[in-house]
Amino acid sequence: MSMRIALSGMNAATADLNVTSNNIANSNTTGFKESRAEFGDVFAASAYGLSKNAIGAGVRLQAVAQQFGQGNIDFTGKNLDLAINGQGFFTLSDNGSLVYSRAGNFGADKNGYVVNPSGQRLQVYLPNAAGNSFDTGRLSDLQLSVGDSAPKASASVTVQSNLPANASAPTVSPFNPTDPNTYNRTTSLTVYDSLGAAHSQSLYFIKTATPNQWQVRTYIDGTAVGGAQTLQYSPTGALASPSPGQVALPAYTPATGAAAMNITLDFGKSTQFGDTFGLSSLTQDGYTTGRLTGIEVGSDGVVQARYTNGVSTPLGQVAMSNFANPQGLQPLGNNAWAETAESGQPRRGQAGSSEFGAIQGGALESSNVDLTAQLVNMITAQRNFQANAQMIQTDDQITQTVINIR
Repeated sequence: MSMRIALSGMNAATADLNVTSNNIANSNTTGFKESRAEFGDVFAASAYGLSKNAIGAGVRLQAVAQQFGQGNIDFTGKNLDLAINGQGFFTLSDNGSLVYSRAGNFGADKNGYVVNPSGQRLQVYLPNAAGNSFDTGRLSDLQLSVGDSAPKASASVTVQSNLPANASAPTVSPFNPTDPNTYNRTTSLTVYDSLGAAHSQSLYFIKTATPNQWQVRTYIDGTAVGGAQTLQYSPTGALASPSPGQVALPAYTPATGAAAMNITLDFGKSTQFGDTFGLSSLTQDGYTTGRLTGIEVGSDGVVQARYTNGVSTPLGQVAMSNFANPQGLQPLGNNAWAETAESGQPRRGQAGSSEFGAIQGGALESSNVDLTAQLVNMITAQRNFQANAQMIQTDDQITQTVINIR
């Protein structure tokens, strides 16, 4: 009996050493979660139940429980490296079957899909048509956009300027854009047509003989667009007319073959103060064609494609999953788990919400194995094995003694 008990102890110590060995072997595995061998004592029950004086029958391995504690966040600088700082799992598609992982060492395959080293595709929520929210009811593979960003024709030009209140009307007339004596001040900016071609738009400011009144003339690529537009300011220097400062220009058809440009000038924030011309801001809302410069992932899991024209396009939001009992997940190897009846069904959500941690782009979560603790546990398991082996040796000596009694 005692030999069988000691043998169960040796088996338990061996299982403990195996678990410890696996933890140590994966101490540098991205997203790895260490395991712990959990044991229970064994009692032999008879038809009459257990006696209070019953002697145990040894030990057995009850479970190998994974410990889902947080690993350290190591920064790598690679855009598609992702780390979860908090609870939750990445959701991955393995040929249509969903699996879950804490390892965020992703890359792009030949078709632009974001995959891990096993080829499993990262799942995201796709943006809606407006691009300002995400469809959280449907999972999709994340695919990087490799094409150019489409241009946008300029439709609005905002002029935030100050015109000098003490300016005098030009002494030379009529207006001529090539003669600076026919206007007070000029400024220019770049605007874009529907094909993304750049055009130079010039604004000419002319003080009239009427108090607090100015005229603005607009030229695009040296061609006049409409006539003089009148700006009337109040005695306090605020724009009085037009209200609220919008001036719609006639359509201008560029020579590039693009659609006609319909631009509205916004002078709502312009003023007439002092004796100095000032231009605080001169902006427009168009842009040219852009080429992909990089991918960024925010703490909320939103994946943005950034282009040379300054445009950022959301490609999706990383789909996070969590479980009521993560220890019930089935390990699949390659840093992946599958749901089981013990884990419960996955709960989906977004990074940074109440149940899910934030995502750190350009970083990886390292293994949560504490090597010092594992080495101590290795020594403890080794001594347990040796003690149980000594118990078998002692039991063998006792048996030999009994056999040799004459």
